[in-house]
Amino acid sequence: MWADSGYRGEPFAQWVQQNCGCRLEIVKKDPQQQGFAVLPKRWIVERTFAWLGKCRRLSKDYEQNPQSSEAWIRLSMIQIMLKRL
Repeated sequence: MWADSGYRGEPFAQWVQQNCGCRLEIVKKDPQQQGFAVLPKRWIVERTFAWLGKCRRLSKDYEQNPQSSEAWIRLSMIQIMLKRL
């Protein structure tokens, strides 16, 4: 799983490992970078958020229950994948 440098720290990495069964990899910017540059792997996350933002139900956070929010995200991703078949 990739995360921004805001999520660095061993406690969070351990939590991800225990609850998700994934290894957390922090995507860091190049120390010699000046100005704006797209971080590696970051565009994958941003592109996925853009796809989900096109779904009307997910354009705002309407859901009260995290499980129903997760279900809508899954349904939206299924719809996106089916369109590509």
